[in-house]
Amino acid sequence: MMQDIINICRDNPQIPVFLAVAIGYFIGKIKIYGFSLGSTAGVLIAALALGQMNIQITPLLKTVAFALFIFTIGYKVGPQFFGSLKKEALHYIIIAFVVAIAGLAIAVLLGKIFGFDKGTTAGMLAGAMTQTSVIGTADGAIKHLSVSAAEKTTLESNVAVAYAITYIFGVTGLIIFYKLIPRILKINLKAEASKLQEEMSGGITDQESPELFSWQNQLSLRLYRVVNEGVINKTVRQAESLFSSRVAIDKIKRAGNVFKTKQDTVIERDDIVALIAVKERLLEASTLIGPEIDDKKMSDVTGEILDICVLNKDAADKTLGELSKTHGHGCFLRSITRQGNEIPITRDTIIHKCDVLRIAGAKDDVEELVKFLGYPERRTITTDLIMVGIGCVLGTLVGLIMVPIFGIPLTLGVGGGVLVSGLVFGWLRSMHPTFGQIPKGAQWIFTDMGLNLFIACVGLIAGPRAIHALKTTGGALFFAGIIMTLGPQIVGMIFGRLVLKMNHVFLFGALTGAGTATPSLNALKDECASSMPALGYAVPYAFANVILTIWGTVIINIM
Repeated sequence: MMQDIINICRDNPQIPVFLAVAIGYFIGKIKIYGFSLGSTAGVLIAALALGQMNIQITPLLKTVAFALFIFTIGYKVGPQFFGSLKKEALHYIIIAFVVAIAGLAIAVLLGKIFGFDKGTTAGMLAGAMTQTSVIGTADGAIKHLSVSAAEKTTLESNVAVAYAITYIFGVTGLIIFYKLIPRILKINLKAEASKLQEEMSGGITDQESPELFSWQNQLSLRLYRVVNEGVINKTVRQAESLFSSRVAIDKIKRAGNVFKTKQDTVIERDDIVALIAVKERLLEASTLIGPEIDDKKMSDVTGEILDICVLNKDAADKTLGELSKTHGHGCFLRSITRQGNEIPITRDTIIHKCDVLRIAGAKDDVEELVKFLGYPERRTITTDLIMVGIGCVLGTLVGLIMVPIFGIPLTLGVGGGVLVSGLVFGWLRSMHPTFGQIPKGAQWIFTDMGLNLFIACVGLIAGPRAIHALKTTGGALFFAGIIMTLGPQIVGMIFGRLVLKMNHVFLFGALTGAGTATPSLNALKDECASSMPALGYAVPYAFANVILTIWGTVIINIM
Protein backbone atom coordinates (compact mmCIF):
# COMPACT_ATOMS: atom_id res chain seq x y z
CA MET A 1 0.00 0.00 0.00
CA MET A 2 2.70 2.47 1.04
CA GLN A 3 4.86 1.48 -1.92
CA ASP A 4 1.91 2.13 -4.24
CA ILE A 5 1.54 5.65 -2.82
CA ILE A 6 5.26 6.28 -3.25
CA ASN A 7 5.12 5.05 -6.86
CA ILE A 8 2.16 7.33 -7.63
CA CYS A 9 4.07 10.31 -6.20
CA ARG A 10 7.18 9.42 -8.18
CA ASP A 11 5.21 9.08 -11.41
CA ASN A 12 3.27 12.31 -10.72
CA PRO A 13 5.70 14.69 -8.98
CA GLN A 14 3.11 17.50 -9.04
CA ILE A 15 1.28 15.64 -6.26
CA PRO A 16 4.07 15.92 -3.65
CA VAL A 17 4.80 19.50 -4.79
CA PHE A 18 1.26 20.68 -4.11
CA LEU A 19 0.99 18.47 -1.05
CA ALA A 20 4.11 20.11 0.40
CA VAL A 21 2.57 23.53 -0.26
CA ALA A 22 -0.72 22.58 1.39
CA ILE A 23 0.87 20.93 4.44
CA GLY A 24 3.44 23.72 4.70
CA TYR A 25 0.83 26.47 4.75
CA PHE A 26 -1.06 24.56 7.44
CA ILE A 27 2.11 24.15 9.54
CA GLY A 28 2.94 27.80 9.01
CA LYS A 29 -0.36 28.91 10.54
CA ILE A 30 0.05 26.92 13.77
CA LYS A 31 0.82 29.30 16.63
CA ILE A 32 2.69 28.32 19.78
CA TYR A 33 2.84 31.08 22.41
CA GLY A 34 1.90 33.57 19.72
CA PHE A 35 4.67 32.50 17.32
CA SER A 36 4.24 30.74 14.00
CA LEU A 37 6.81 29.44 11.54
CA GLY A 38 5.23 31.08 8.52
CA SER A 39 4.44 29.50 5.20
CA THR A 40 7.98 29.35 3.77
CA ALA A 41 9.54 27.42 6.66
CA GLY A 42 6.45 25.22 6.88
CA VAL A 43 6.62 24.31 3.18
CA LEU A 44 10.34 23.54 3.40
CA ILE A 45 9.87 21.24 6.41
CA ALA A 46 6.97 19.45 4.68
CA ALA A 47 8.96 19.12 1.45
CA LEU A 48 12.03 17.75 3.23
CA ALA A 49 9.84 15.11 4.87
CA LEU A 50 8.08 14.17 1.62
CA GLY A 51 11.45 14.20 -0.13
CA GLN A 52 12.37 10.99 1.69
CA MET A 53 10.41 9.23 -1.09
CA ASN A 54 13.25 10.19 -3.45
CA ILE A 55 11.11 12.05 -5.98
CA GLN A 56 12.59 13.52 -9.16
CA ILE A 57 11.52 17.16 -9.74
CA THR A 58 12.06 18.92 -13.03
CA PRO A 59 14.42 21.92 -12.63
CA LEU A 60 12.16 23.99 -14.92
CA LEU A 61 9.38 24.32 -12.34
CA LYS A 62 11.86 25.46 -9.70
CA THR A 63 13.42 28.03 -12.03
CA VAL A 64 10.12 29.49 -13.27
CA ALA A 65 8.62 29.71 -9.78
CA PHE A 66 11.69 31.49 -8.42
CA ALA A 67 11.81 33.87 -11.39
CA LEU A 68 8.21 34.99 -10.76
CA PHE A 69 8.93 35.45 -7.07
CA ILE A 70 12.16 37.41 -7.42
CA PHE A 71 10.90 39.57 -10.32
CA THR A 72 7.91 40.66 -8.25
CA ILE A 73 10.11 41.41 -5.23
CA GLY A 74 12.20 43.68 -7.44
CA TYR A 75 9.06 45.22 -8.93
CA LYS A 76 7.75 46.07 -5.45
CA VAL A 77 10.94 47.59 -4.02
CA GLY A 78 12.24 49.17 -7.25
CA PRO A 79 10.62 52.60 -6.80
CA GLN A 80 11.85 52.83 -3.19
CA PHE A 81 15.31 51.54 -4.17
CA PHE A 82 15.93 54.16 -6.84
CA GLY A 83 13.89 56.85 -5.11
CA SER A 84 16.00 56.62 -1.95
CA LEU A 85 19.25 57.46 -3.76
CA LYS A 86 19.34 60.94 -2.29
CA LYS A 87 21.08 62.71 0.54
CA GLU A 88 18.36 62.47 3.20
CA ALA A 89 18.22 58.67 2.85
CA LEU A 90 22.00 58.26 3.10
CA HIS A 91 22.02 57.04 6.71
CA TYR A 92 19.50 54.32 5.93
CA ILE A 93 21.43 53.20 2.85
CA ILE A 94 24.65 53.04 4.88
CA ILE A 95 22.95 50.95 7.58
CA ALA A 96 21.77 48.48 4.91
CA PHE A 97 25.31 48.18 3.52
CA VAL A 98 26.89 47.80 6.97
CA VAL A 99 24.49 45.01 7.97
CA ALA A 100 24.85 43.28 4.58
CA ILE A 101 28.65 43.41 4.55
CA ALA A 102 28.79 42.29 8.20
CA GLY A 103 26.48 39.42 7.28
CA LEU A 104 28.70 38.29 4.42
CA ALA A 105 31.86 38.54 6.51
CA ILE A 106 30.34 36.66 9.46
CA ALA A 107 28.95 33.94 7.17
CA VAL A 108 32.32 33.33 5.52
CA LEU A 109 34.12 33.41 8.89
CA LEU A 110 31.68 30.94 10.46
CA GLY A 111 31.92 28.72 7.40
CA LYS A 112 35.71 28.56 7.77
CA ILE A 113 35.63 28.04 11.56
CA PHE A 114 33.05 25.24 11.48
CA GLY A 115 34.25 23.72 8.23
CA PHE A 116 30.96 24.23 6.38
CA ASP A 117 30.91 23.77 2.62
CA LYS A 118 29.72 26.41 0.15
CA GLY A 119 26.11 25.25 0.14
CA THR A 120 25.81 25.04 3.91
CA THR A 121 27.32 28.52 4.34
CA ALA A 122 24.96 30.08 1.80
CA GLY A 123 21.96 28.31 3.34
CA MET A 124 23.00 29.50 6.80
CA LEU A 125 23.04 33.12 5.66
CA ALA A 126 19.70 32.67 3.89
CA GLY A 127 17.97 31.22 6.95
CA ALA A 128 19.64 33.25 9.69
CA MET A 129 18.97 36.51 7.85
CA THR A 130 15.55 35.29 6.61
CA GLN A 131 16.42 36.12 3.01
CA THR A 132 14.98 33.16 1.11
CA SER A 133 16.03 34.55 -2.28
CA VAL A 134 19.64 33.65 -1.37
CA ILE A 135 18.68 30.00 -1.94
CA GLY A 136 17.83 30.77 -5.55
CA THR A 137 21.01 32.70 -6.35
CA ALA A 138 23.14 30.12 -4.52
CA ASP A 139 21.54 27.29 -6.51
CA GLY A 140 22.17 29.21 -9.71
CA ALA A 141 25.83 29.73 -8.83
CA ILE A 142 26.27 26.05 -7.90
CA LYS A 143 25.21 25.07 -11.42
CA HIS A 144 28.22 26.96 -12.82
CA LEU A 145 30.79 25.29 -10.54
CA SER A 146 33.38 22.98 -12.10
CA VAL A 147 32.44 19.99 -9.94
CA SER A 148 30.62 16.72 -10.56
CA ALA A 149 26.82 16.51 -10.80
CA ALA A 150 26.74 14.53 -7.55
CA GLU A 151 28.68 17.24 -5.71
CA LYS A 152 26.35 19.91 -7.11
CA THR A 153 23.33 17.96 -5.87
CA THR A 154 24.90 17.65 -2.41
CA LEU A 155 25.66 21.38 -2.25
CA GLU A 156 22.12 22.27 -3.32
CA SER A 157 20.72 19.94 -0.65
CA ASN A 158 22.95 21.50 1.98
CA VAL A 159 21.65 24.96 1.07
CA ALA A 160 18.08 23.86 1.82
CA VAL A 161 18.90 21.97 5.02
CA ALA A 162 21.03 24.81 6.41
CA TYR A 163 18.23 27.25 5.64
CA ALA A 164 15.70 25.07 7.47
CA ILE A 165 17.89 24.73 10.57
CA THR A 166 18.78 28.42 10.88
CA TYR A 167 15.52 30.03 9.75
CA ILE A 168 13.56 29.37 12.95
CA PHE A 169 15.98 31.35 15.12
CA GLY A 170 16.37 33.86 12.30
CA VAL A 171 12.74 34.82 12.85
CA THR A 172 12.16 34.18 16.55
CA GLY A 173 15.64 35.22 17.66
CA LEU A 174 15.33 38.74 16.30
CA ILE A 175 11.85 39.15 17.76
CA ILE A 176 13.20 38.18 21.20
CA PHE A 177 16.29 40.34 20.62
CA TYR A 178 14.23 43.47 20.00
CA LYS A 179 12.04 42.67 22.97
CA LEU A 180 15.06 42.37 25.28
CA ILE A 181 17.64 44.85 23.94
CA PRO A 182 15.71 48.00 25.00
CA ARG A 183 15.53 46.63 28.55
CA ILE A 184 19.20 45.59 28.56
CA LEU A 185 20.29 49.04 27.32
CA LYS A 186 17.68 50.76 29.53
CA ILE A 187 16.01 52.42 26.54
CA ASN A 188 12.39 53.51 26.87
CA LEU A 189 11.31 53.03 23.26
CA LYS A 190 7.72 53.97 24.01
CA ALA A 191 8.79 57.32 25.47
CA GLU A 192 11.22 57.99 22.60
CA ALA A 193 8.58 57.16 19.99
CA SER A 194 6.04 59.36 21.76
CA LYS A 195 8.53 62.23 21.88
CA LEU A 196 9.30 61.83 18.18
CA GLN A 197 5.61 61.78 17.33
CA GLU A 198 5.03 64.94 19.33
CA GLU A 199 7.96 66.70 17.67
CA MET A 200 6.82 65.67 14.20
CA SER A 201 3.27 66.79 15.00
CA GLY A 202 4.40 70.21 16.15
CA GLY A 203 3.24 69.43 19.68
CA ILE A 204 -0.28 68.65 18.46
CA THR A 205 -1.78 65.18 18.24
CA ASP A 206 -3.32 63.98 15.00
CA GLN A 207 -6.85 64.32 16.36
CA GLU A 208 -6.22 67.96 17.34
CA SER A 209 -4.44 68.99 14.17
CA PRO A 210 -6.37 71.41 11.98
CA GLU A 211 -4.45 70.14 8.95
CA LEU A 212 -4.44 66.37 9.30
CA PHE A 213 -7.13 63.84 9.95
CA SER A 214 -6.98 60.12 10.45
CA TRP A 215 -10.08 58.18 11.41
CA GLN A 216 -11.58 54.71 11.50
CA ASN A 217 -15.26 55.61 11.34
CA GLN A 218 -17.39 56.75 8.44
CA LEU A 219 -17.61 60.40 7.46
CA SER A 220 -20.84 62.32 7.92
CA LEU A 221 -22.30 65.13 5.83
CA ARG A 222 -24.53 67.62 7.65
CA LEU A 223 -26.21 70.85 6.49
CA TYR A 224 -26.35 74.10 8.50
CA ARG A 225 -27.93 77.50 7.88
CA VAL A 226 -25.54 80.39 8.46
CA VAL A 227 -26.90 82.73 11.13
CA ASN A 228 -23.92 83.10 13.49
CA GLU A 229 -22.17 86.46 13.09
CA GLY A 230 -18.85 84.74 13.73
CA VAL A 231 -18.82 83.13 10.26
CA ILE A 232 -20.74 85.66 8.18
CA ASN A 233 -18.43 87.36 5.64
CA LYS A 234 -15.62 84.96 6.57
CA THR A 235 -13.84 82.83 4.00
CA VAL A 236 -14.25 79.07 3.99
CA ARG A 237 -10.69 78.72 5.32
CA GLN A 238 -11.41 81.07 8.22
CA ALA A 239 -14.70 79.35 9.06
CA GLU A 240 -13.11 75.88 9.04
CA SER A 241 -10.34 77.07 11.36
CA LEU A 242 -12.96 77.90 14.04
CA PHE A 243 -13.49 74.17 14.63
CA SER A 244 -11.27 72.37 17.12
CA SER A 245 -10.63 69.55 14.65
CA ARG A 246 -10.69 68.96 10.91
CA VAL A 247 -13.93 69.67 9.05
CA ALA A 248 -14.48 70.60 5.42
CA ILE A 249 -17.10 73.00 4.06
CA ASP A 250 -17.73 71.17 0.81
CA LYS A 251 -20.66 73.02 -0.81
CA ILE A 252 -22.80 76.12 -0.36
CA LYS A 253 -26.39 76.69 -1.40
CA ARG A 254 -27.16 80.36 -2.02
CA ALA A 255 -30.38 81.73 -3.49
CA GLY A 256 -31.32 78.24 -4.69
CA ASN A 257 -27.98 77.62 -6.42
CA VAL A 258 -25.54 74.96 -5.17
CA PHE A 259 -21.82 75.34 -5.85
CA LYS A 260 -18.52 73.83 -4.72
CA THR A 261 -16.47 75.94 -2.37
CA LYS A 262 -12.92 77.16 -2.59
CA GLN A 263 -10.75 78.16 0.34
CA ASP A 264 -11.31 81.86 -0.41
CA THR A 265 -15.09 81.56 -0.97
CA VAL A 266 -16.86 84.11 1.27
CA ILE A 267 -19.78 82.85 3.39
CA GLU A 268 -22.90 85.01 3.51
CA ARG A 269 -25.87 85.18 5.86
CA ASP A 270 -28.55 82.49 5.27
CA ASP A 271 -26.19 80.37 3.14
CA ILE A 272 -26.71 76.65 3.60
CA VAL A 273 -23.32 75.01 4.06
CA ALA A 274 -22.50 71.29 3.73
CA LEU A 275 -19.93 70.12 6.29
CA ILE A 276 -18.03 66.85 6.00
CA ALA A 277 -16.32 65.29 9.01
CA VAL A 278 -16.61 62.42 11.47
CA LYS A 279 -19.99 62.73 13.18
CA GLU A 280 -18.51 63.47 16.61
CA ARG A 281 -16.55 66.40 15.18
CA LEU A 282 -19.74 68.14 14.07
CA LEU A 283 -21.21 68.55 17.55
CA GLU A 284 -20.02 72.16 17.74
CA ALA A 285 -21.28 73.08 14.26
CA SER A 286 -24.70 74.35 15.44
CA THR A 287 -23.01 76.71 17.89
CA LEU A 288 -20.43 78.01 15.43
CA ILE A 289 -22.61 78.27 12.30
CA GLY A 290 -26.32 77.93 12.97
CA PRO A 291 -29.15 75.43 13.06
CA GLU A 292 -28.95 72.09 11.28
CA ILE A 293 -31.40 71.69 8.41
CA ASP A 294 -32.51 68.98 5.99
CA ASP A 295 -32.05 69.37 2.23
CA LYS A 296 -32.01 66.12 0.24
CA LYS A 297 -30.65 67.77 -2.90
CA MET A 298 -27.59 69.15 -1.11
CA SER A 299 -26.98 66.07 0.99
CA ASP A 300 -26.79 63.82 -2.07
CA VAL A 301 -23.00 63.66 -2.33
CA THR A 302 -21.06 60.73 -3.79
CA GLY A 303 -18.20 59.77 -1.51
CA GLU A 304 -15.04 57.91 -2.42
CA ILE A 305 -12.26 56.08 -0.59
CA LEU A 306 -9.22 55.69 -2.82
CA ASP A 307 -5.60 54.62 -2.53
CA ILE A 308 -3.34 57.11 -4.30
CA CYS A 309 0.28 56.31 -5.16
CA VAL A 310 2.43 59.44 -4.88
CA LEU A 311 4.31 59.99 -8.14
CA ASN A 312 4.32 63.76 -8.61
CA LYS A 313 7.77 65.19 -7.88
CA ASP A 314 6.07 68.32 -6.51
CA ALA A 315 4.36 66.18 -3.85
CA ALA A 316 7.23 63.84 -2.98
CA ASP A 317 9.66 64.91 -0.25
CA LYS A 318 7.11 67.36 1.19
CA THR A 319 5.68 67.07 4.68
CA LEU A 320 2.00 66.40 5.21
CA GLY A 321 1.71 69.80 6.82
CA GLU A 322 3.10 71.48 3.71
CA LEU A 323 0.85 69.54 1.36
CA SER A 324 -2.31 70.17 3.36
CA LYS A 325 -1.88 73.93 3.09
CA THR A 326 -2.36 73.92 -0.68
CA HIS A 327 -4.10 70.67 -1.63
CA GLY A 328 -6.71 68.23 -0.45
CA HIS A 329 -9.53 70.47 0.72
CA GLY A 330 -12.48 68.24 1.58
CA CYS A 331 -10.22 65.16 1.67
CA PHE A 332 -9.45 63.14 4.76
CA LEU A 333 -6.33 61.03 5.16
CA ARG A 334 -7.02 57.55 6.52
CA SER A 335 -3.57 55.99 6.34
CA ILE A 336 -0.14 56.07 4.69
CA THR A 337 1.69 52.89 3.73
CA ARG A 338 5.29 52.55 2.65
CA GLN A 339 6.55 49.18 1.39
CA GLY A 340 3.32 47.72 2.72
CA ASN A 341 3.89 49.04 6.25
CA GLU A 342 1.71 51.74 7.76
CA ILE A 343 3.62 54.82 8.90
CA PRO A 344 2.59 57.59 11.32
CA ILE A 345 0.46 60.53 10.26
CA THR A 346 2.01 63.74 11.60
CA ARG A 347 2.57 67.25 10.28
CA ASP A 348 6.28 66.53 9.74
CA THR A 349 5.87 63.10 8.14
CA ILE A 350 7.72 63.36 4.82
CA ILE A 351 5.93 61.80 1.88
CA HIS A 352 8.16 59.68 -0.34
CA LYS A 353 7.63 58.75 -3.93
CA CYS A 354 5.45 55.65 -4.21
CA ASP A 355 3.96 56.06 -0.75
CA VAL A 356 0.30 55.05 -0.86
CA LEU A 357 -2.17 57.49 0.72
CA ARG A 358 -5.67 56.25 1.48
CA ILE A 359 -7.93 59.26 0.98
CA ALA A 360 -11.64 59.66 1.71
CA GLY A 361 -14.03 62.47 0.93
CA ALA A 362 -16.42 63.74 -1.68
CA LYS A 363 -15.66 62.09 -5.03
CA ASP A 364 -14.92 65.39 -6.78
CA ASP A 365 -12.45 66.43 -4.09
CA VAL A 366 -10.69 63.07 -4.06
CA GLU A 367 -10.37 63.03 -7.86
CA GLU A 368 -8.95 66.55 -7.76
CA LEU A 369 -6.31 65.43 -5.27
CA VAL A 370 -5.44 62.44 -7.49
CA LYS A 371 -4.46 64.85 -10.27
CA PHE A 372 -1.89 66.42 -7.98
CA LEU A 373 -0.52 63.43 -6.07
CA GLY A 374 -0.07 60.83 -8.77
CA TYR A 375 -1.81 57.62 -9.70
CA PRO A 376 -5.08 56.14 -8.35
CA GLU A 377 -4.73 52.49 -7.43
CA ARG A 378 -8.20 51.43 -8.43
CA ARG A 379 -9.27 47.84 -8.06
CA THR A 380 -8.40 45.72 -11.06
CA ILE A 381 -7.77 42.07 -11.83
CA THR A 382 -5.63 42.69 -14.92
CA THR A 383 -1.90 41.98 -14.81
CA ASP A 384 0.50 43.18 -17.50
CA LEU A 385 1.89 39.75 -18.35
CA ILE A 386 3.76 41.21 -21.34
CA MET A 387 5.97 43.13 -18.91
CA VAL A 388 6.33 40.14 -16.59
CA GLY A 389 7.37 37.87 -19.45
CA ILE A 390 9.80 40.32 -21.03
CA GLY A 391 11.19 41.21 -17.61
CA CYS A 392 11.95 37.59 -16.76
CA VAL A 393 13.57 37.02 -20.18
CA LEU A 394 15.80 40.10 -19.93
CA GLY A 395 16.66 39.31 -16.32
CA THR A 396 17.67 35.76 -17.20
CA LEU A 397 19.95 37.05 -19.98
CA VAL A 398 21.53 39.58 -17.58
CA GLY A 399 22.05 36.79 -15.08
CA LEU A 400 24.01 34.74 -17.62
CA ILE A 401 26.66 37.45 -18.05
CA MET A 402 29.93 36.49 -16.34
CA VAL A 403 32.39 39.12 -15.13
CA PRO A 404 35.84 37.99 -13.90
CA ILE A 405 36.76 39.71 -10.62
CA PHE A 406 40.18 38.86 -9.12
CA GLY A 407 40.22 35.83 -11.37
CA ILE A 408 36.83 34.61 -10.10
CA PRO A 409 34.09 34.43 -12.77
CA LEU A 410 31.18 36.08 -11.02
CA THR A 411 27.63 36.16 -12.34
CA LEU A 412 24.38 37.43 -10.91
CA GLY A 413 22.75 34.16 -11.90
CA VAL A 414 19.13 33.90 -13.00
CA GLY A 415 17.90 35.05 -9.59
CA GLY A 416 20.08 38.15 -9.39
CA GLY A 417 19.48 39.07 -13.02
CA VAL A 418 15.70 38.78 -12.75
CA LEU A 419 15.82 40.78 -9.49
CA VAL A 420 17.64 43.60 -11.28
CA SER A 421 15.08 43.42 -14.10
CA GLY A 422 12.25 43.65 -11.57
CA LEU A 423 13.88 46.68 -9.94
CA VAL A 424 14.11 48.50 -13.26
CA PHE A 425 10.57 47.64 -14.39
CA GLY A 426 9.16 48.56 -10.99
CA TRP A 427 10.92 51.93 -11.19
CA LEU A 428 9.72 52.49 -14.77
CA ARG A 429 6.19 51.66 -13.67
CA SER A 430 6.43 54.36 -10.99
CA MET A 431 7.57 56.87 -13.62
CA HIS A 432 4.95 55.85 -16.21
CA PRO A 433 2.01 54.20 -14.39
CA THR A 434 0.06 53.62 -17.59
CA PHE A 435 1.85 50.29 -18.16
CA GLY A 436 3.17 47.37 -16.18
CA GLN A 437 0.42 47.01 -13.63
CA ILE A 438 0.54 44.04 -11.25
CA PRO A 439 -2.42 44.26 -8.83
CA LYS A 440 -1.71 43.49 -5.18
CA GLY A 441 -3.54 40.18 -5.41
CA ALA A 442 -1.36 39.10 -8.32
CA GLN A 443 1.74 40.33 -6.50
CA TRP A 444 0.82 38.09 -3.58
CA ILE A 445 0.38 35.07 -5.86
CA PHE A 446 3.69 35.69 -7.66
CA THR A 447 5.68 36.26 -4.45
CA ASP A 448 4.02 33.88 -2.00
CA MET A 449 3.03 31.06 -4.33
CA GLY A 450 6.10 31.48 -6.53
CA LEU A 451 8.42 31.36 -3.53
CA ASN A 452 6.72 28.39 -1.91
CA LEU A 453 6.56 26.35 -5.12
CA PHE A 454 10.27 26.99 -5.45
CA ILE A 455 10.87 26.03 -1.82
CA ALA A 456 8.75 22.87 -2.24
CA CYS A 457 10.95 21.82 -5.18
CA VAL A 458 14.13 22.60 -3.23
CA GLY A 459 12.93 20.58 -0.23
CA LEU A 460 11.82 17.58 -2.28
CA ILE A 461 15.16 17.46 -4.11
CA ALA A 462 17.12 17.86 -0.87
CA GLY A 463 15.01 15.38 1.08
CA PRO A 464 17.04 12.19 0.56
CA ARG A 465 20.20 13.88 1.91
CA ALA A 466 18.53 15.89 4.67
CA ILE A 467 18.86 13.28 7.43
CA HIS A 468 22.59 12.85 6.85
CA ALA A 469 23.15 16.61 6.79
CA LEU A 470 21.20 17.05 10.02
CA LYS A 471 23.25 14.38 11.77
CA THR A 472 26.62 15.74 10.64
CA THR A 473 26.15 19.52 10.96
CA GLY A 474 22.83 20.10 12.74
CA GLY A 475 24.06 21.17 16.19
CA ALA A 476 26.99 23.24 15.00
CA LEU A 477 24.84 24.84 12.31
CA PHE A 478 22.13 25.89 14.75
CA PHE A 479 24.72 27.52 17.03
CA ALA A 480 26.39 29.24 14.08
CA GLY A 481 22.97 30.42 12.92
CA ILE A 482 22.44 32.24 16.23
CA ILE A 483 25.68 34.17 15.70
CA MET A 484 24.74 34.75 12.07
CA THR A 485 21.35 36.22 13.04
CA LEU A 486 22.48 38.49 15.86
CA GLY A 487 25.98 39.46 14.67
CA PRO A 488 25.06 41.78 11.77
CA GLN A 489 22.32 43.42 13.86
CA ILE A 490 24.73 44.17 16.72
CA VAL A 491 27.35 45.54 14.30
CA GLY A 492 24.69 47.73 12.67
CA MET A 493 23.43 48.92 16.06
CA ILE A 494 26.90 49.96 17.23
CA PHE A 495 27.68 51.68 13.93
CA GLY A 496 24.30 53.45 13.82
CA ARG A 497 24.66 54.85 17.34
CA LEU A 498 28.37 55.69 17.47
CA VAL A 499 28.97 56.80 13.89
CA LEU A 500 25.62 57.91 12.48
CA LYS A 501 24.16 59.10 15.82
CA MET A 502 20.73 57.78 14.86
CA ASN A 503 17.71 57.85 17.14
CA HIS A 504 16.99 54.42 18.67
CA VAL A 505 13.49 54.21 17.22
CA PHE A 506 14.55 54.92 13.64
CA LEU A 507 17.78 52.91 14.02
CA PHE A 508 16.02 49.77 15.24
CA GLY A 509 13.43 50.13 12.46
CA ALA A 510 16.26 50.49 9.92
CA LEU A 511 18.02 47.42 11.28
CA THR A 512 14.92 45.24 10.91
CA GLY A 513 14.66 46.52 7.32
CA ALA A 514 18.34 45.75 6.69
CA GLY A 515 17.70 42.25 8.01
CA THR A 516 14.49 41.93 5.92
CA ALA A 517 12.83 40.99 9.21
CA THR A 518 9.23 42.19 9.02
CA PRO A 519 8.09 40.17 12.08
CA SER A 520 10.74 41.99 14.12
CA LEU A 521 9.45 45.33 12.86
CA ASN A 522 5.99 44.37 14.11
CA ALA A 523 7.49 43.47 17.50
CA LEU A 524 9.23 46.85 17.58
CA LYS A 525 5.99 48.66 16.82
CA ASP A 526 4.40 46.84 19.73
CA GLU A 527 7.27 47.85 22.02
CA CYS A 528 6.95 51.49 20.92
CA ALA A 529 3.14 51.43 20.90
CA SER A 530 3.64 53.39 17.68
CA SER A 531 4.30 52.88 13.98
CA MET A 532 7.32 55.24 14.16
CA PRO A 533 9.92 52.44 13.55
CA ALA A 534 8.35 51.86 10.13
CA LEU A 535 9.75 55.24 8.99
CA GLY A 536 13.25 53.75 9.19
CA TYR A 537 12.35 50.39 7.68
CA ALA A 538 11.54 50.98 4.01
CA VAL A 539 14.85 52.18 2.50
CA PRO A 540 17.10 49.55 4.17
CA TYR A 541 14.55 46.86 3.29
CA ALA A 542 14.70 47.80 -0.40
CA PHE A 543 18.51 47.76 -0.46
CA ALA A 544 18.85 44.62 1.64
CA ASN A 545 16.61 42.64 -0.72
CA VAL A 546 19.06 43.41 -3.51
CA ILE A 547 22.39 43.06 -1.70
CA LEU A 548 21.60 39.96 0.36
CA THR A 549 20.18 38.19 -2.69
CA ILE A 550 23.47 38.69 -4.52
CA TRP A 551 25.40 37.27 -1.54
CA GLY A 552 24.17 33.79 -2.51
CA THR A 553 26.26 33.96 -5.67
CA VAL A 554 29.21 35.59 -3.90
CA ILE A 555 29.43 32.96 -1.13
CA ILE A 556 29.37 30.05 -3.59
CA ASN A 557 32.22 31.63 -5.56
CA ILE A 558 34.50 32.74 -2.73
CA MET A 559 34.16 29.91 -0.17
